[in-house]
Amino acid sequence: MTEFSFDCTGIAAQQYSAAPALDILLRISETTGARIDAVALRCQVRIEPTRRRYGRDEAARLYDLFGDAARWPDTLKPLQVATLTAVVPGFRGATDTVLPLPCNYDLDVACAKYFHALDDGEIPLLLLFSGTVFRTDTAAGQDGRIQVEQVPWSKECAYRLPVKIWREAIDRHFPAGGWIRAGRETLDALQRFKSAQALTTWDATLEALLRRAGERADDRA
Repeated sequence: MTEFSFDCTGIAAQQYSAAPALDILLRISETTGARIDAVALRCQVRIEPTRRRYGRDEAARLYDLFGDAARWPDTLKPLQVATLTAVVPGFRGATDTVLPLPCNYDLDVACAKYFHALDDGEIPLLLLFSGTVFRTDTAAGQDGRIQVEQVPWSKECAYRLPVKIWREAIDRHFPAGGWIRAGRETLDALQRFKSAQALTTWDATLEALLRRAGERADDRA
């Protein structure tokens, strides 16, 4: 039987991707000395939100996800980021591979909302591995037959991703900005308001609406 260990050696923002993405740099070690022909690898990426502290402003932005901070002992649960797959070429001993991780920037998605809420520090990630291992059994009497094994579900590793790395990936495509999704009817209404007010950008349109909402709130007060 083979025996594997997994280590995340770093995470970097992709430089030439069509959309925001990170590269997870992964080292895979096989400790019995067996020759591995290939690994069909699966990696589940999770956020472990209990493993860091949060400032007051961060806690306010996380309200939609976890509720009031007084309830966090019950509500601060792991968040799923993605499940990644890769085919790792043959090796003996250890090998390095890269897992591309798309960065979801839709603020209706829980993990993107979490990332966006953080000012600085690190994002505690947990990488959980599974998959299928292919190797040629060269032991006496085996005639070089292909052996198929499973990567145990118990294999995992942790990594603390600096928030600035995630922001770098997002800012390559949306510098100093973000992205929100709206329904077609809402977009049509915003477009009509934007045209009627002769506003040139969506930022200016939203600012005008917020200003009106603030003025009405002041009038009611």
